[in-house]
Amino acid sequence: MNHYVTGSTVRELREKKKLTQKQLAETLCVSDKTVSKWETGRGLPDISLLEPLASELGISVAELLSGECFINANRSANLLRSKFYVCPICGNVIWAAGEGAYSCCGVSLPPLEAEEPDKAHEIRAERVENEWYTTVDHTMSKSHFISFLAFVTDNRVQIARLYPEQSAEARFSMCGQGRLYAYCNRHGLFSLRV
Repeated sequence: MNHYVTGSTVRELREKKKLTQKQLAETLCVSDKTVSKWETGRGLPDISLLEPLASELGISVAELLSGECFINANRSANLLRSKFYVCPICGNVIWAAGEGAYSCCGVSLPPLEAEEPDKAHEIRAERVENEWYTTVDHTMSKSHFISFLAFVTDNRVQIARLYPEQSAEARFSMCGQGRLYAYCNRHGLFSLRV
C-alpha cells in the first residue's frame, strides 16, 4: 500500500460514528491520549491495531489505509451494475456486485469504466444455438491482448479469462439480455449491450 492511516481519516470516521476519543480508545485497549496523537499526526496506530480500528469505525482495512470510504449503492443486487477491477501488475481480474475497496500487488484498484467499442476493439456477438459466440478481432501478443471477455445479465455473470497467443473468443450461455465486456490490457474496458 502507498498510504498509512492519516489522523484526519481517523477523526472523521470516529466523529461519523459519534464516538469520543475515550470511547474509541477503550474498545482498542489504548489510552485516549494515544487516539489524540493519531488524530493530530503525532503518532500512528500500530499495525496490529488496524483491523480492530477499521472494524470499530465500520470500514475495511483497505478503506482505512486509503482514506476513502466506499458505499455499495447496488442494494437491489442488479448485477448489471457490477464493477470490474484489474491489477496492472499481475493482471488479476476482480469482479464485484458493486463498488468497493480492492487492492492487489500493493496497488489500490479503481473500478473500470466501460467505453463503447471502437474499431480496434469491436465486440461481435453471434447467436449459436443457445449461446453467444463472442469475438474481438484484436491482436493477442504478449504485450497487447484482450485479458478477458464477460457477459453480465441482471442475475448472472460469466467471465472467460484469455491469454496472449490464443484467440479473443468465448461462448456464453444466453440467459436474457445483458452486456458483453472486453478488457484490453492497454486500452481498458469496452462493453456492448446485447
